[in-house]
Amino acid sequence: MKRLTVMLTGLFMSMHVFANTILTPVWTSPAELKNPESVIYDPITKLLYVSNVNGSPLDVDGNGFISQLSVDGKIQKLHWLDELNAPKGLALNGNNLYVSDINELVVIDIAEQRIIKRYPAEGAKFLNDVAVDKQGNVYVSDMMTDRIYRLADDKFDIWMEDPALEAPNGLLVEHNNLIVASWGHMTNGFETKIPGHLKIIDLITHQMKSLGDKSPAGNLDGIEADGQGNYLVTDWLNGRLLKITPEGHSETLIEFNQGSADHTVMPEKDLVIVPMMMDNVITAFRINR
Repeated sequence: MKRLTVMLTGLFMSMHVFANTILTPVWTSPAELKNPESVIYDPITKLLYVSNVNGSPLDVDGNGFISQLSVDGKIQKLHWLDELNAPKGLALNGNNLYVSDINELVVIDIAEQRIIKRYPAEGAKFLNDVAVDKQGNVYVSDMMTDRIYRLADDKFDIWMEDPALEAPNGLLVEHNNLIVASWGHMTNGFETKIPGHLKIIDLITHQMKSLGDKSPAGNLDGIEADGQGNYLVTDWLNGRLLKITPEGHSETLIEFNQGSADHTVMPEKDLVIVPMMMDNVITAFRINR
């Protein structure tokens, strides 16, 4: 494996060539964001939307906000939308932007630039990632209660609760499955004795299984498909971007500072864009195969 040294604002330590995939740094946003946790691309507005925790991820403090960026990392509106606490995961369905915010799911009308609905999640402690299926149902993970909530028919309820979820974080709907990136059961704050791995849940039967042989992969955060049958997954605590195969084998593509969070992949531009939560920026890489 060839190792390349990357020198770009000191945000990431090394870059690797793995399985014919090379990631080349393209841009880094200005360090004006405030603990960016999730980024998503909207094909309608052709802009990026970024959730800013802006403080403690558990505090109901009204500090959180959404930023709007161009696809080359320039901040269009830092405070595009306020009135949030500690927003994390983002998902799109048409003109609606869904945002997890500690213990509620917030729905934003992008065109009108306003919150149109808030769905409280009973018993939730740390709502995290958000994903939407083909029917428009919205799934939200809660890593501190081992739950996944679902918004369906205007009702937001617990869809699954199981300790085997092992602190579910990232979510990805793929065909009739929900792919879950588990953090791993926490023992001291956010630390884990055994890091998490990917799990697959059948959306119809609710049957869950591990991807591969349950080998620990990391304290997993965001998950996206790479367009070639594999998954690009961030490890927040250790600061890494992983490539995980359908058999569960994982390899490090890039090592970052701690805080690599819920990224997005733009296959049409061969870009992967990663929020660096502790560095207050997002950074983009070109995927060269």
